[in-house]
Amino acid sequence: MIVTVTMNAALDRTLTVPNFQRGQRHRASQGLTLAGGKGINIARALKRLDVPVVATGLAGGRTGTRIVEELTSEAILNDFVRIADESRTSTAVVDETASSYTEINEWGPHVELGELEMLREKLHYLSRGAELVVFAGTLPRGVDESFYAEAIRELGRRGVQTVLDSEGEPLRLGTEAEPYLVSPNQREAEGLVGQEFHDDDDFAMALDAIADLGAPNVLLTQEEGCFALVREERRRVRFHAVAPRVEPVSVVGSGDVLLASFLASRLAGKPPDEALRSAVAAGAAATLEVGAGRFDPREAGRLTGGVEIVELEVVRS
Repeated sequence: MIVTVTMNAALDRTLTVPNFQRGQRHRASQGLTLAGGKGINIARALKRLDVPVVATGLAGGRTGTRIVEELTSEAILNDFVRIADESRTSTAVVDETASSYTEINEWGPHVELGELEMLREKLHYLSRGAELVVFAGTLPRGVDESFYAEAIRELGRRGVQTVLDSEGEPLRLGTEAEPYLVSPNQREAEGLVGQEFHDDDDFAMALDAIADLGAPNVLLTQEEGCFALVREERRRVRFHAVAPRVEPVSVVGSGDVLLASFLASRLAGKPPDEALRSAVAAGAAATLEVGAGRFDPREAGRLTGGVEIVELEVVRS
């Protein structure tokens, strides 16, 4: 079983609006409401891959109730801590004619210390039967930037492997806590390393720099694929995986699907290159429909053969 933790859960409302223009009145051709937040997106993808998963985190107010109801309607097992402040709502406008995606996110709730303590107790309980605990997304107001790091260390002391997908200082501190895997996107990784990436050597250097901070495995996601560093028999192996070309409807959440598929494949015992091939194909399939974490596993299977994977050489300084 995998446990996903979403600290800043949201109710995601996506509207499809052809020929969307600022300052004009439009009528949406389609609307979709889902429970959202990176950890929830990962749980949704794991559910589609038939991997046992429980989604937890913080949910507050009427919006929090709706988030839990939406998860339950999708048959995604969940066990959230209810908090006093209102969970956030995110609104997105998709214009398929222009391949554009406009997103407006609320800040989210303020969390009290007692509510955080209840979440820690819940994690202690849920992690007893977990193979992995995945921390994903931003931290809400009132939560210290060291929260992920402290939780990762606590779980590590009890022999529970963890995965982290965040940004900024919570990502840096969490990586130093030595999770099993960190999975930033390119922008988040550039912020962590302190420079922009332009070619394969830059990405290979970044993989090593992030691993040196404390994470033995690194998955650096992009819209067109990923770079990965995997520790195999005390040796670091680096890969670049490129997705087949598709006509995307929405790229939002595709990195969450990629990560979910990679974890599912590794837990199933697949070697790193095969796991990456399945993961990148699933991420590509996720761009073909609206709704973060949604994808068709059959479409992912069809795209698998088009994924290109190369092993990267060690960058010599």
